[in-house]
Amino acid sequence: MAKIIAAVNQKGGVGKTTTVVNLSAALALLDKKVLIVDLDPQGNATSGIGIAKSGLAFSAYDLLIGTVPPEQAVLHTAFPRLDIVPTSMRMAGAEIELVDVPRRESRLKAALAALRDAYDYIVIDCPPSLGLLTLNALCAADTLLVPIQCEFFALEGLSQLMSTVRQVKRLYNPALELEGVLMTMYDGRMNLTQQVVGEVKKFFPRKVFATPIPRTVRLAEAPGYGQPIQYYDKGSKGAAAYEQVARELLSHR
Repeated sequence: MAKIIAAVNQKGGVGKTTTVVNLSAALALLDKKVLIVDLDPQGNATSGIGIAKSGLAFSAYDLLIGTVPPEQAVLHTAFPRLDIVPTSMRMAGAEIELVDVPRRESRLKAALAALRDAYDYIVIDCPPSLGLLTLNALCAADTLLVPIQCEFFALEGLSQLMSTVRQVKRLYNPALELEGVLMTMYDGRMNLTQQVVGEVKKFFPRKVFATPIPRTVRLAEAPGYGQPIQYYDKGSKGAAAYEQVARELLSHR
């Protein structure tokens, strides 16, 4: 049965989608069957894995609204053992449509229940907000992964995020745990980077992944070619870093 991991940070530009795509690909290369669920209306995980957002028959929107059986929303990617439930333009209106739906916070959990046995990991890319889509992800997830960029405002908003997580645990998903915090856009030459990492480790003791994700041009380029970094440049620092994070994640199980 799949472990469901939600990648969450309401602050944009922290490397969340980059982490979802590349960590999922790294897990797949380690012989795990992985499903990405793209809940972000921007659809960067969908395009970053080489899927065109236009012309999709079904998407994560259909998964939430329940218009098709969950397995019909799954697409196989060009990469072995890596599937995706893509997003589409209709996702932008999903939160409004779900407002009056009974148990609206549990729609994703119910849909993924039909898919769990087919995968080792299901990784959810959440939008950069704490709205109903992210709430669905937190209710469906076993754990959450929090990417944080190594910059001055790194901890901004994290108190609000953790407060939301505590509410979700209390009201909807008491088993939800923190998988870990992943430092992104890391540059070890900068004093600021070391200071930020130190602050994050104080905020999340024993929950920070040992391997940070470096700031590299190749990581930034890969989505434009619709490929995870492991396929775009398998010898890059970014590919090596995500492999190490994947191995660390596997050790948590």
